Amino acid sequence: MSKTKNLYACTACGSEFPKWAGQCGECGAWNTLSEMTREAAPKGPRAGGYAGQVAVVTRLSEVKADAEERVPSGLSELDRVLGGGLVAGSVVLIGGDPGIGKSTILLQTLTHLAQTLPALYVTGEESLGQVAMRARRLELPVDRLNLMAETCVENIIATAREQKPRVLVVDSIQTIWTEALQSAPGGVSQIRESAALLTRYAKHSGCALFLVGHVTKEGALAGPRVLEHMVDCVLYFEGEADSRFRVIRAVKNRFGAVNELGVFAMTDRGLREVNNPSAIFLSRHSEPIPGSIVMVTREGTRPLLVEVQALVDESYGNPRRVAVGLDQNRLAMLLAVLHRHGGIATVGQDVFVNVVGGVKVLETGSDLALLLAVTSSLRGQSLPTDLVVFGEVGLSGEIRPVTNGQERLKEAAKHGFTRAIVPRGNVPKQTIEGMEVVGVTRLAEALEAV
Repeated sequence: MSKTKNLYACTACGSEFPKWAGQCGECGAWNTLSEMTREAAPKGPRAGGYAGQVAVVTRLSEVKADAEERVPSGLSELDRVLGGGLVAGSVVLIGGDPGIGKSTILLQTLTHLAQTLPALYVTGEESLGQVAMRARRLELPVDRLNLMAETCVENIIATAREQKPRVLVVDSIQTIWTEALQSAPGGVSQIRESAALLTRYAKHSGCALFLVGHVTKEGALAGPRVLEHMVDCVLYFEGEADSRFRVIRAVKNRFGAVNELGVFAMTDRGLREVNNPSAIFLSRHSEPIPGSIVMVTREGTRPLLVEVQALVDESYGNPRRVAVGLDQNRLAMLLAVLHRHGGIATVGQDVFVNVVGGVKVLETGSDLALLLAVTSSLRGQSLPTDLVVFGEVGLSGEIRPVTNGQERLKEAAKHGFTRAIVPRGNVPKQTIEGMEVVGVTRLAEALEAV
């Protein structure tokens, strides 16, 4: 048996101490020492490492790189975010605001998987009766799924070794504690050690593991940052409080693309997939409105049509620059480019920019749409409703191409758009049926084209 000893590590500098103190003796930070446990090296050869592999030196060319087998979760939008389905031995951390639907979507997924695979749902926050009431309210099949209410990680792993589930859900990691530490559940050391034990079990057994995590008031996952490094996939469940739509975004994925997006709608029967998310992000006004334009962004592997709105109004003090769903610092930079290379000044004007639907656009392909929406609102002139744009704007006023331009244009044509203003490098060699594509190289050309 391996022996364990308790240490205290500083969360600021990582220094270790045998006893707790109010101040770190290395960096001088206060109240940063947290309890941790360390196993002494056992005598004799070890059975395997943290990732379930025997510590043997092997040439890279001799390692078999077989494609991992994926199991469909029953929700195609969740499979898209995961990279195509569940991978054996993978660890997925999903976080989001309270009441956003984390437990609901995992319960839906597990009841579907339990029809063909052994599955175990461990709840540390709710009673078994509460989970059963939710499943019956959502009219989910409840005859195959195994439930357990437990917070001790040693008991959870012992039960999992006995039941041998292929899929395991732990809701939530903040309620789990280990007997090796004396601190309260939810602390930094308890979360780190409990997640490490569960991850080690998943890697050795080949069980797919879902961990539910709380978020802080800033929207980041609560607990130590190392928690996100330990898992294979980190998903954020997002949504507006007054909207029935929910978005799952992958920010880390060892088995698929990052920044992939899955869209769901919350109904009285649980979460339902939205197979055509572009339709919910487009307003489709009955008449043209100044300051509104449609752009094609790319989330992961899927092009997405979103509406960008701008409002420019006279300022009665210091001019404000507010961006919702876009980078606010980039907005200020683009307004300077618009003044210098487009001849359109917003001095003394408040500029508000919003992406409809609550989606966050993180790529630079939104630059051209943002400037055209601002110009439209400033001059009070509406843009055509059948127009779609995208492109990156440089500091010298050039319009730079973006990735996967042809796929974006095909997605726009599929939704009935007949005209597009894009960087000249994104003009397709073969014409797209029913769409006129205008290629531009400078900001002044784009303003002239509209």
